[in-house]
Amino acid sequence: MRVFSTVQSMREWSDSCFRAGERIGFVPTMGCLHEGHMSLVRLAREMADVTVVSIFVNPTQFGPGEDFERYPRVLGSDLSMCEATGVDAVFTPAVSEMYAEDASTIVEEAAISRGMCGASRPGHFRGVATVVAKLFNIVKPAVAVFGRKDAQQLMVIKRMVRDLNFPVEIVAAPIVRESDGLAMSSRNRYLSADERMVALGINRALRWAEARYANGERSARSIAAGIGERISGGGVAVPEYVEVVAAEDMKPVSELGPGIMIAVAARVGATRLIDNVVLGVV
Repeated sequence: MRVFSTVQSMREWSDSCFRAGERIGFVPTMGCLHEGHMSLVRLAREMADVTVVSIFVNPTQFGPGEDFERYPRVLGSDLSMCEATGVDAVFTPAVSEMYAEDASTIVEEAAISRGMCGASRPGHFRGVATVVAKLFNIVKPAVAVFGRKDAQQLMVIKRMVRDLNFPVEIVAAPIVRESDGLAMSSRNRYLSADERMVALGINRALRWAEARYANGERSARSIAAGIGERISGGGVAVPEYVEVVAAEDMKPVSELGPGIMIAVAARVGATRLIDNVVLGVV
């Protein structure tokens, strides 16, 4: 496995793959890797000849008071996981390598990014879109894999790729959960044992919503209210949002149906967690 820390070395390797006729599969990450990330890597390997993982904690997608400084950085174990999963190359740039001191160009998606996490984290998706656009230009993948847990991020990237004509196929991978149902996240390690038990209320509330839908409930407002009550009643802080939206464009809907997403963000202690379900999707 090759490890590159500069834009030039990463580009040179990618160019050599292109000249050899090899299709690059790419998984961008912020590190602190877990089985959820490795499921993305395995999917990328199935769809490409060589696989690249980036590990970069991107400062431009963190807002004031968010957890950029304390975001877990465990590069040694990350590299071991990548090598064990068959990754061909890892890109680990420093912030100064990715952003010039006088950088003044951004990429901003202006529709899908407005609500949900975009409303509560101003500038977050601008940072995501900008860094992913830069990574696409550096790594030059044919296919890139993103997880469905970060559903709004996934759709922002899909829209960016479509609108800016990036020659990259975007593939969505299923949410990977712990055995107790908690959606895998690098931030789960922030949770104390008691907070983790509380956090399980998020998934239980989403499963309740799925059951209500299966039993004939079609009111988005009723479902959202019920989820909010269950999360708050389970000891989770008042949810940041509970949204019922069309999965393809994140637009709010009033009626439940196949392909409708129910998305939640909530804070458990100081930790912000997100989760979602898409109705009619196993």
